[in-house]
Amino acid sequence: MFSNDIDYEVVVFSIGDTKAGTKMGKLQLKNLQDDSLLNCILWEETLNRFDHKIFRTGNIVRIVTATFNEKYNNCLVSSLELVKEAKTGLNEQEREKVYNELISFIDKIHDEKLNSFLTKFFMEHKDRIKIMPAAKVMHHNYIGGLIVHILECLKFAEINMDLSDYKFNRDNILAACMLHDIGKIFEYTIDLETGLIDYDENFRKDWISHSQYGFSICMTNGFKEIARMIAAHHGRSDWGAIIDLDERDLEPELYFIHLIDNMSAKFGKINVHILEEKGV
Repeated sequence: MFSNDIDYEVVVFSIGDTKAGTKMGKLQLKNLQDDSLLNCILWEETLNRFDHKIFRTGNIVRIVTATFNEKYNNCLVSSLELVKEAKTGLNEQEREKVYNELISFIDKIHDEKLNSFLTKFFMEHKDRIKIMPAAKVMHHNYIGGLIVHILECLKFAEINMDLSDYKFNRDNILAACMLHDIGKIFEYTIDLETGLIDYDENFRKDWISHSQYGFSICMTNGFKEIARMIAAHHGRSDWGAIIDLDERDLEPELYFIHLIDNMSAKFGKINVHILEEKGV
């Protein structure tokens, strides 16, 4: 059920097609009183009345007019009120600062072939890398979220390698941190004005996932060990991993990258609303 006097936080919004060929909005809201989730539907006629900025992840909204459908356990929304607008993410100056710190790690990679590959790739795709989110919903889902996530992974990896007696190939670990999610620069689209994130359908025509993209470019360029880390970074096949970490006799590096990625995703499991509260 819903209430007109409760504030809700926008979790995710998407637009799809109905069987009749019209547009339909799907909006998920979080009740700020009890953290329960409310799934909402908006028909095309209703969508046309809204500035889509209102659906930005992290926005605080209030339902003005709606009806609850018990059969489908969702809410048909006719009118919404914006209570507080969320920050879209990092501004241009903030993105440049994080990006520069991120690419400074390339100087720590001694393998000339790997160093050259990373330098070329990150310069060639700089504009996309700087703006993309790291996810649509789960973590770092804001403008510039991907570079924040990658930088966190690099820092977490360095700290843990320094504390460990295990002889890591530091070049490969740093490169895996930089490349494990790099396919997301093509997998997602993000509107710099509204902050709305969606999947790029052109990417899905050619690739299964961002993991497959990262795995493929590393294999193509002869970086097999890095490719395997990327293939395993989701941990489990039902989470999207190409290599399931339940398999036997796997390299320790595969578990390491998965744990580093997971640590950043969990600690960085923030949306733009929380980002704004931190004053970022």
